Amino acid sequence: MSLLEVKNLRIEYPSRHGVHAAVKSLSLTIERGEIVGVVGESGAGKSTVGNAVIDLLSPPGVIANGDIYLDGEKISGLSTNQMRTVRGSKIGFIFQDPMTSLNPLFTSEQQITETILANLDVSPEDAFSRALSLMEQVGIPEPHIRIKQYPHQFSGGMRQRVVIAIALSGEPDLIIADEPTTALDVSIQRSNTDPYTSTLC
Repeated sequence: MSLLEVKNLRIEYPSRHGVHAAVKSLSLTIERGEIVGVVGESGAGKSTVGNAVIDLLSPPGVIANGDIYLDGEKISGLSTNQMRTVRGSKIGFIFQDPMTSLNPLFTSEQQITETILANLDVSPEDAFSRALSLMEQVGIPEPHIRIKQYPHQFSGGMRQRVVIAIALSGEPDLIIADEPTTALDVSIQRSNTDPYTSTLC
């Protein structure tokens, strides 16, 4: 059984000028431990596919046809509350722009531990230890100091590493990465390609 299966996916954006099909009849599968890259020019619908899988399509985008299965269970068409149980614990998402992914009012510690506590049965102390370890894994120097800082105190590359840490923090089976290393330097881009789980990027 495939971890992720997308069948005949069609995504449309209705407008007053008609209906624009951003994605037409896309099918793909991802096995456990597999990394799959979706390649296409700008505007081809790569980010749209990732957003559709986690049910975060920007209005007025809709899934007009097709089905999405995670570990054999259909997740397309689930309610908002049902999808909340999928995001984080089963699917992690690394957004392209860290500025829109991080809350400027909360420290890195608060944002990473919040995800850990929401998805894993651990104590606050254990969540902090895991958050510290994740910051070290994604290449943030002096994580014991940085973990207490706010997003505006980080460079763009550092913020992106925090976003990656958050995506990994719930120990999901699948990670969807929307150009996750764009803001990182070349050496960090290479080091962050190690497979943690199955990845769609």
